[in-house]
Amino acid sequence: MNLRLIVRAFRHRNYRLFFTGQSVSLIGTWMQRVALNWLVYRLTGSAVLLGVVNFTGQAPTLLFAPFAGVLADRYDRHRLLIATQVMAMLQASLLAALVLTDVVVIWHLLLLSFVLGIINAFDTPIRQSLIVEIIDNREDLGNAIALNSSMVNGARLIGPSVAGLVIATVGEGLCFLLNAVSYVAVIGALAAMSIAPKLIRPQKPRLWQAWREGVIYVWGAAPIRSVLLLLAAVSFMGMPYATLLPIFARDILHGDAQTLGFLMAAAGVGALVGALYLAARRTALGLETIIAAAAAIFGAGLLAFSWSLNVWLSFGLMVVSGWGMMVHMAAGNTLIQTLVDDDKRGRVMSLHSMALRGMVPLGSLVAGGLASQIGAPATLALGGSCCVLGALVFASRRASFKESTALHPR
Repeated sequence: MNLRLIVRAFRHRNYRLFFTGQSVSLIGTWMQRVALNWLVYRLTGSAVLLGVVNFTGQAPTLLFAPFAGVLADRYDRHRLLIATQVMAMLQASLLAALVLTDVVVIWHLLLLSFVLGIINAFDTPIRQSLIVEIIDNREDLGNAIALNSSMVNGARLIGPSVAGLVIATVGEGLCFLLNAVSYVAVIGALAAMSIAPKLIRPQKPRLWQAWREGVIYVWGAAPIRSVLLLLAAVSFMGMPYATLLPIFARDILHGDAQTLGFLMAAAGVGALVGALYLAARRTALGLETIIAAAAAIFGAGLLAFSWSLNVWLSFGLMVVSGWGMMVHMAAGNTLIQTLVDDDKRGRVMSLHSMALRGMVPLGSLVAGGLASQIGAPATLALGGSCCVLGALVFASRRASFKESTALHPR
């Protein structure tokens, strides 16, 4: 791979600041995710409550992302993002205090997970639509999105591994505290950016009218619609695998919190490799084929993982699944960002957030319930099979992409 090609988005100062701050913060975020799932399962031993906590943490996306999309199109995304990061830091601080003082009970985790879900419902579409403003050359947009994915998964590689060690030696509370401290880096980086003030339209339609405009726009754009529908299907059926990992780590592979951390880190390795693969691409041409193939690989990896009883084989299958998951997600994000009109970017990315993050809690809730009835392996096998089926349906409808002049200039 050509290293200069892979990191070309670093030519932009604002992007370098964004990447550095987010990299530190995301390590803390992944530590908190692992610690939260392990804490819930340690306190309750319930697969259902694992699903419920993940549901409360991500379900707010379905309720609040539409508002976030409209806000992102109307107001200064830079300032909005700083606000969401400050609120997330406060949430992590409170969670750390409850755990470190040993007063935490399950309803605390449910409530604080829901609070963070509301924050993330606004944060995600705002952050994703801000990327175009911190890249001076639009030709580097796809590279920046792929590097963002590598950043997320570099953190995913480090965070869970560190979390597993910290939990095993000190406990979950320190993971939450370190996450709270990590937000200082991203808030400082955002404050140091120089971004031109956003031009605000003098006439603004009402909130729901503006949201309706975005939905109509997406429904009329066949390529964007197809990508979002597949993403929603994969998020609902496949992404809840993370909710079930504590069960695989402890009950099937007979490990501990460190095993859980290594499983998540293995998925992060695959995802990081996938993100670097996308970063080395020069154009968006052919991404529709990659999206379908990656979704199928993700599903097949989960299906095989559900049958594995060997720790090392499971680690390897997590690498494969992580590659498929990240390539599917990042390629879809890049394709949508390439095709969307700037004045609707926030609303479209809020729909993307709903398809990605909004479907996961519903899937987690269903997966937790199914796992308690038919077992985690059968539940994961079903989810992986559905991802493969969705990829095949998407592949059969790729003809609509040939009509896009953004992908195939005439």
